[in-house]
Amino acid sequence: MEEELKCPVCGSLFREPIILPCSHNVCLPCARTIAVQTPENEQHLPALLQPRGSAPPAAAAAAPGTGLGPGPAASLDSECAAGGGVDHADKLSLHSETDSGYGSYTPSLKSPNGVRVLPLVPAPPGAAAAQRGAGPAGSSLTCPQCHRSASLDQRGLRGFQRNRLLEAIVQRYQQGRAAAAAAKCQLCDRSPPEPAAVLCEQCDVLYCAACQLRCHPARGPFAKHRLVPPPGAPGPPGGGDGGGKGAGGGRKLPTCAEHDLENYSMYCVSCRSPVCYQCLEDGRHGKHDVKALGAVWKQHKAQLSQALNGVSDKAKEAKEFLVQLKNLLQQIQENGLDYEACLVAQCDALVDALTRQKAKLLTKVTKEREHKLKVVWDQINHCTLKLRQSTGLMEYCLEVIKENDPSGFLQISDALIKRVQVSQEQWVKGALEPKVSAEFDLTLDSEPLLQAIHQLDFIQMKCRVPPVPLLQLEKCCTRNNSVTLAWRMPPLSHNPVEGYILELDDGDGGQFREVYVGKETLCTIDGLHFNSTYNARVKAFNSSGVGPYSKTVILQTSDVAWFTFDPSSAHRDIVLSNDNQTATCSSYDDRVVLGTAAFSKGVHYWELHVDRYDNHPDPAFGIARINVVKDMMLGKDDKAWAMYVDNNRSWFMHCNSHTNRTEGGVCKGATVGVLLDLNKHNLTFYINGQQQGPPAFENVEGVFMPALSLNRNVQVSLLKVNIGQRISPVEKTQ
Repeated sequence: MEEELKCPVCGSLFREPIILPCSHNVCLPCARTIAVQTPENEQHLPALLQPRGSAPPAAAAAAPGTGLGPGPAASLDSECAAGGGVDHADKLSLHSETDSGYGSYTPSLKSPNGVRVLPLVPAPPGAAAAQRGAGPAGSSLTCPQCHRSASLDQRGLRGFQRNRLLEAIVQRYQQGRAAAAAAKCQLCDRSPPEPAAVLCEQCDVLYCAACQLRCHPARGPFAKHRLVPPPGAPGPPGGGDGGGKGAGGGRKLPTCAEHDLENYSMYCVSCRSPVCYQCLEDGRHGKHDVKALGAVWKQHKAQLSQALNGVSDKAKEAKEFLVQLKNLLQQIQENGLDYEACLVAQCDALVDALTRQKAKLLTKVTKEREHKLKVVWDQINHCTLKLRQSTGLMEYCLEVIKENDPSGFLQISDALIKRVQVSQEQWVKGALEPKVSAEFDLTLDSEPLLQAIHQLDFIQMKCRVPPVPLLQLEKCCTRNNSVTLAWRMPPLSHNPVEGYILELDDGDGGQFREVYVGKETLCTIDGLHFNSTYNARVKAFNSSGVGPYSKTVILQTSDVAWFTFDPSSAHRDIVLSNDNQTATCSSYDDRVVLGTAAFSKGVHYWELHVDRYDNHPDPAFGIARINVVKDMMLGKDDKAWAMYVDNNRSWFMHCNSHTNRTEGGVCKGATVGVLLDLNKHNLTFYINGQQQGPPAFENVEGVFMPALSLNRNVQVSLLKVNIGQRISPVEKTQ
């Protein structure tokens, strides 16, 4: 609150605050400092330079209490018409804003609070400035907060109302601060004593927080003592000083500024100021809207309280927002550390992979070097052996040539010549050439990797399409004619995913079609064909596009249809037993239960056995869609096709329409058969093997589930297909 009690000019607590026309406050001494006198030749403006909505010069001259007379408007108009009006208009516009309520002068000094002000222009002789707080006629005062200017009349600053309420609040604040500073703990051993935190009304002793815990614990005989804030401590909001009487709080009521002996009793709504009885008698507020001061006071208090409630709500939201921002700071710090650790781990993984690959490449180089060395050493050994043999033969031949015995020479010359020729032929072409070169035919192509390293960046900065989803084969399964598929994104994949597209073929090697689009990673498709092989694949997408397809998974549906009652989709009053093959109900109202299989193609037949039948109820048998209404008889909505039957007759029902009444009912031990032929798109019912009328419904298309509705008087069990029955065309599902 202290900031609200400081003057915007001097930065100190208000001293004799006055209320400016813009509703801001300023100290009276500071107001004398920032008052500016308007130059004499600029006090009156021509009519064409008056701001929109302001009074013309004549009206301004006639206004009471302004102290302004007629000015040289005609000369200014003539100057404007002569061509020099533009410059004069620009100069005059700097001061014409006084009438509009906005000042635009250029200050030359700066106050301690950072507000630039002008020193007061000396008043001309004989002006009202000699009076206390008055300014010269033609002076103006600019608000240091909103920069709105207000002209001063001959009363000067005394023409502004004194803000006595603000002055009283400042006084109480100073007294409270002084009292709070003077309130010291009376039992403290420290020097100086600690400031008092509480005052015990029974002990009449001031305690600091430490001394209160030590000397005045909240238990035993002290438990009933009342601890209050020390004198001068700020009380609860809106508490006031607690000692007031009436509206004045025990203080002397303010008197009228015009009539010192009269107290304010009324409020002029037009002038927005309190007035006394004498002011009303004078007639100056005769045509104004005047109301009782107390009523207006209560009304404005209520308005201020209502406005404070809105500010309080916003302040509460601001505090919650600050808590949110502080939590956000902590989350940013934690996420930053996590991402740093993740980045280091990913880079370390890349370095480790590069190190392992470097070791593999070095192994290849070592093997190539050892191979070349082995080839060269083998060639060296082979050549050395041949050279030794050739050298020995040459030396032997030279010795033979030196002999002079012709007969002896001729005796061995043929064989020796042949040996030399053979030895020469052994040095074939290429025998004296190296089999390997010193160069290594290994060139490491590191350019793609270098480019990838240079392009290594955070994916948030460059959004890409999602990667290939991974099908979780261990979670993919089939049941009857429904398949369930599950997938996930690969690990360490940070590309955003907005959803997935699951595609399935027609079970006969046909084209793929979309069967699911959404954010889930688990999907079950019902109503497929029995004894069929389906291919499924999935892909992910985001704002950048659609990613590639996953691998295709092959799913085989059951050869023969079989189902039980489904507890997950049944009405809560349905009671299932016998491995979900027997159904009854805990309510007297009809409730619906569905089968676990869905049919969309082929011919299907199932039978139900009536285990119990009391008080002639009306169970219904038939088919329904998955979203059928389950709290009323089957067939009363447009999602079900059924036959309901009592002990004598049966009816077909769809959309609550009853047709084809047929004689023949059910009893305990009866068998009800349902034949769904989706090839011919019709539905037929049987009771104890006898067909109940013609096919009940035609043009039945879609995906349907076996359905049953019953109440607590009936118990029904599901039977397998009886091949020995007379219904030979449907001995098994197709």
